[in-house]
Amino acid sequence: MNKPLVYGIALVATLGGFLFGYDTAVISGAISSLDSFFIQPYHFSDTVAHTLLGVMVSGALLGCVAGSALGGFFSQKYGRKKSLIFAAVLFACSGIGSAMPEIGFAMPGAGDHTYLWQFIFYRIIGGMGVGLASMLSPMYIAEIAPAAIRGKLVSWNQLAIVGGMLVVYFVNFAIMRQGDTLWNEQVGWRWMFASSIVPAVLFLLCLLFVPESPRWLVMQGREKKATDILRKLTAGATIQEEITAIRSSVEKVVVKGLKLGWRIWVAGLLLSAFQQLVGIQVMLYYAPEIFKSMGQSTDSAMLQTVLVGVVNVAFTLVAIFTVDKFGRKPLLMLGSMGMCIFMCILAVSFYTHNLGLIALVCVLGFVASFAFSWGPITWVLLSEMFPNAVRSRLMSVAVAVQWITNYAVSSTFPLLDKNEWLLNNLNHAFSFGLFGVMAALSCIFAWKFIPETKGKTLEDMEQIWKIKK
Repeated sequence: MNKPLVYGIALVATLGGFLFGYDTAVISGAISSLDSFFIQPYHFSDTVAHTLLGVMVSGALLGCVAGSALGGFFSQKYGRKKSLIFAAVLFACSGIGSAMPEIGFAMPGAGDHTYLWQFIFYRIIGGMGVGLASMLSPMYIAEIAPAAIRGKLVSWNQLAIVGGMLVVYFVNFAIMRQGDTLWNEQVGWRWMFASSIVPAVLFLLCLLFVPESPRWLVMQGREKKATDILRKLTAGATIQEEITAIRSSVEKVVVKGLKLGWRIWVAGLLLSAFQQLVGIQVMLYYAPEIFKSMGQSTDSAMLQTVLVGVVNVAFTLVAIFTVDKFGRKPLLMLGSMGMCIFMCILAVSFYTHNLGLIALVCVLGFVASFAFSWGPITWVLLSEMFPNAVRSRLMSVAVAVQWITNYAVSSTFPLLDKNEWLLNNLNHAFSFGLFGVMAALSCIFAWKFIPETKGKTLEDMEQIWKIKK
């Protein structure tokens, strides 16, 4: 195996994951400013204002659903590489448009709250890039990587995602410190979104130098090109055997409806859904607001949000070093148990108004439990557990379900968390208790429905699911 080349290609692909994390988390530092700039001038009722804020925060997720749903078609017709290049272009366009939503209508920087819908439009464009990258980056890495290190390399993509989140927390904090509250409400949020242009352009340039997926090339009948790429990647004597195995795996596989078997559909769709139902995106999108609800100042809330990002990165490294050693399933179940415990304790802390160090520990413990389990392992499984012939299409559907669930959870959180009756009677405890229940259910699901794929080649997946040709 040509490790330097394989690792280099994987690193380029993980830039898609980095932009995934950067673009989805950049809004966390701008929520208050966006509320003041776009929503408050309209003087809506509280219900309408909270709903609109939820749409602004999670509007990109609508694009994520579209991007991931179209990802199967694009990657099957045009290839993994060209589809990733398209995602990079979308990232760049979103960075420019989100920072200056008035572009094309007024002088850049001169827009006001009336450009609210243009802002949401550009966030949706960025979401389409995220949706494409969230599906294509791990799938591309899985199709390039040897079985022995596939879990580790796909987990790099999750490390890049949380790394992008961590970087943008620092970037947002640094930008916020450049001026007072009024400056941030008028200008600071623009710089936060514009900062994403740099990694988007870097991703676009790097993609020009990576090869196409050899498995996609075989599916297109371009076996000579696939053989040349595999020879550079593996430099072994079994290349022709691998080509034969790939060709066999993509021939005559029944792909219609439930003929693949109901278990593979349940496993793929619920794996995606549970990754979001446990509430991780609420912790990441609304981290500053959650810490403020604990009584922290704005500066302290932003610093503690950075701490969340550090923990997220640190425990993703745990997954990288253990996923190919201990397997996928044990990590999922252990992470579920940890998330359940920490969310339940946090709910009790809010209910009893016992907020302080214990609440902070629960938030960090929850993020850590997710980071070594459902964060990276979900992407590893989605990128490897589907048969070659249908991987792009099934993964496209599964990732679309993930983003739909993400949108449902993140857009309804403000309504639940700020509901007057729930707030007066439970003091934020309801939402976090609900996430604890979902974490418990995710453990049962992983135990019953998820197969162990450690050490298996992508061509072995048909036997795991007992799919007949």
